[in-house]
Amino acid sequence: MSGPVSGPAPATTSGPAPATTSGPAPSATPGTATSAPVAGRGSRSGGPGAQGRASLLVTIVLGSLTATAPLAMDMYLPALPEVTRALGSTASTVQLTLTTCLAGMALGQLVVGPMSDRWGRRRPLLIGLAVYIVATALCAIAPTVELLIAFRLVQGLAGAAGIVIARAVARDLSDGVAMARFFSTLMLISGVAPVVAPLIGGQMLRVTDWRGVFAVLTVLGVLMAVVVWRKLPETLEPADRHRGGAGEALGSMRRLLADRAFSGYVLTGGFAFACLFAYVAASPFVIQEIYGASPQTFSLLFGINSVGLMIMGQINGKVLVGRVRLDRVLGLGLVVVVAAATAILLMALGVFGDVGLAPMAVALFVLMSAMGITMPNTQALALMRVKHSAGSASALLGTSSFLIGAIASPLVGIAGEDTAVPMGIVQLAAALVALACFAGMCRPWGGRTDTDGITLRRRAAGAAGGPDAAGGPDGTGVTGVTGGTRVTGGTRVTGGTERAGADS
Repeated sequence: MSGPVSGPAPATTSGPAPATTSGPAPSATPGTATSAPVAGRGSRSGGPGAQGRASLLVTIVLGSLTATAPLAMDMYLPALPEVTRALGSTASTVQLTLTTCLAGMALGQLVVGPMSDRWGRRRPLLIGLAVYIVATALCAIAPTVELLIAFRLVQGLAGAAGIVIARAVARDLSDGVAMARFFSTLMLISGVAPVVAPLIGGQMLRVTDWRGVFAVLTVLGVLMAVVVWRKLPETLEPADRHRGGAGEALGSMRRLLADRAFSGYVLTGGFAFACLFAYVAASPFVIQEIYGASPQTFSLLFGINSVGLMIMGQINGKVLVGRVRLDRVLGLGLVVVVAAATAILLMALGVFGDVGLAPMAVALFVLMSAMGITMPNTQALALMRVKHSAGSASALLGTSSFLIGAIASPLVGIAGEDTAVPMGIVQLAAALVALACFAGMCRPWGGRTDTDGITLRRRAAGAAGGPDAAGGPDGTGVTGVTGGTRVTGGTRVTGGTERAGADS
């Protein structure tokens, strides 16, 4: 764990050679932090931070891995009403195929995340992809809705590997502001999936049925496994791996959750995701059954909303990160989500009369676009507080999101297919809870904050080795500052540059 820096002596990094800076210190805008890639990381991929030319392929692979869940969900969405009819089931029962897949992804991350901290990233990822391929193929031939639900659970458990390990690899390769921009880049790549998947799914329904959708997903899973096998290097060095078993993994998660701000970001991201997934689960029925749109029109609207999410993600990474504090950007995104959810609920209740599809589509577009700010910044702010145990931290982030989303999914259909009120209620409630967790636990106003969103409180106590020196009793958070040099996770940064992400 990192501790406070005291005394006039300059800080040095651990290892055989100290990391130093030469020449003039890099300039930093007051109140912001610059972030270079972490020394010693990503050497096998041609440069950390995924900023160099050699790391472009790794970035694309990671983005494709994070797209595993959107592909499994969104290509299937236009077929939900058809599945209901084909298997002789009800809308709420068929929505359980989404719920169980989400629950599997949540629980799978709790297992795969710590495994990747112990055995490296590649082995658990390849095993997970292999099981995902088999489960997806079984979904294509499921004769009953009960078996489809069971196979979707296994599909989610295995698909969790791509999601959690992609985030862990991103943490291996980058830090600070670079990591926030990296996450925005991943969102651009993975955002292609929700744009393309419903469009492909809607068009596929013209020539095949819902089973053909799962057949295509199986082929895509095989292609993804081949690319990972051949192109994705191992990013976690043996010296950085955990040697303990389940006890150490649980202890690591306990220490992470003991950090109030980290837990706040976990809950904020989880309830924001629930707001988003309420839209994912309910929109096929709301758009097609209530407003009478065709599967192709629904796919087009879904794709437009995903484009909004991608554009805002790029504005976040290219324009806002490094210029505006991440916690302020996150707070703004949450406020916009609350406003959009409020408008959706009021329209669903008929407060404005029979408004038709267009105003509802606009409100859903605003809500989805705001997710392009909330999701990458929540993940970046949480992982900035972690140096080691990135797999466990990523698992906690993913598990909370998918579990809360899985709970929200059946609630949106509880009143049947003829009303959008449950969707509006779930979205607004989740958005309000997310905003409350951010404000109450992360406390973005609790002192001067650097761009990474980590509160720099009680510097005097930090220099003296007080309880706030490392951001909390478990050592997760921010180290002390002495003589303009701030040391986090054993990396020395000079010239007044601040870095986030202490050991956990």
